[in-house]
Amino acid sequence: MSTTNYEFIVCRYGELSTKGKNRRNFTAQLVRNVRAQLKAFPTLEFKETYDRLYITLHEEDGLAVSEELKHVFGLSSFSLAIKVERDLEVIAQLATELIQKESGSTFKVLARRHDKNYEHVSDVINRHVATRILQNTDYKVNVKNPDIGIIVEIRNDAAYIMMGKIEGAGGYPVGIQGKVMLMLSGGIDSPVAGYLMMKRGVTLEAVHFASPPYTSQEAQKKVIDLAQKLTNYQSSIKVHVVPFTDIQLEIYKKVPESYAITMMRRYMLRIGERLANERHALAIANGESLGQVASQTLHSMKEITNISTLPILRPLITYDKVEIIDLSRKIDTYETSILPFEDCCTIFTPTKPTTKPNPRKVELFESKLVIEDLIDQAMENIEVIEVTKAMAEATAEVTDSFL
Repeated sequence: MSTTNYEFIVCRYGELSTKGKNRRNFTAQLVRNVRAQLKAFPTLEFKETYDRLYITLHEEDGLAVSEELKHVFGLSSFSLAIKVERDLEVIAQLATELIQKESGSTFKVLARRHDKNYEHVSDVINRHVATRILQNTDYKVNVKNPDIGIIVEIRNDAAYIMMGKIEGAGGYPVGIQGKVMLMLSGGIDSPVAGYLMMKRGVTLEAVHFASPPYTSQEAQKKVIDLAQKLTNYQSSIKVHVVPFTDIQLEIYKKVPESYAITMMRRYMLRIGERLANERHALAIANGESLGQVASQTLHSMKEITNISTLPILRPLITYDKVEIIDLSRKIDTYETSILPFEDCCTIFTPTKPTTKPNPRKVELFESKLVIEDLIDQAMENIEVIEVTKAMAEATAEVTDSFL
């Protein structure tokens, strides 16, 4: 994409465009999210139509705005555009001028008449613009795999000319599906799970279990840094840090080592569900992948989650580790996730955890635990940290000042 002084960005809606009667709610949420994502560009002007969102740049940096739009779920694609009168000669001339500022050797023209009363059909527009470019440049036509796709949209008031599309984040606008409580550890999986949940339109809050002094402040900071990465897609995320040490020690004191992880996760889920209900979340999400560790076999999942009355969402359930790592690199959480600061699950991992917990034994071991008071104390001492995108930007500015 060249540094041409484009005047507009034309945004195309994603999956939400097929939602019929709910379309207005979806598009309204999308526009709110776009505005929030672009609040650093105060002069932008927004115009919503049935199938497009038009952003007038007013001298703002179009490439910088485009980088932010890549993180907005609900957009299938968008293009930098220039608006001209609907005269075919004017369209052809401007398209020829614009393509000469791009890098490439082949092109294709794709015209679309949103105004069906326009005097020229799409094929006539395609041929006229392509002929002008062929006559005045060294570009060649390639209809299957062009270097540059020239888009011409004919609207009721004007024509919009664009040099290709920028891929959007897809999915649904964050917030359209309600709230979910994400169980956020310091590992690779749970931040990716959070990203995928937001892509399906949910708003996230997160719960993290800390076991000081066995877990460090660096481990907690790592989790906050991961939440900050996710604020690229949701402007702020509340992280509820639960003090879990006393509960964990009680479990390891009275439960056989092989069942400790099963029992620990059951109590984590109890706390997560209480917190979700208090915060009006409709479900709990985690980063479990089937068979990845002992607590993520089907037998373990059944015994761990049968205490919950809320849906347990596992967006990574069928992913293998390589696929999860690839996604974590895409959303820029991988390098933070692999920092050597262990959370409470990894520090207390038994040598031989059971992969097929016996339900009668689970019930027996749990009957020996007197943890309700400890759960109440943990709930009373939760630390809530509001993680915002602005925090990340401020940190970046401070870092830059020292370079």
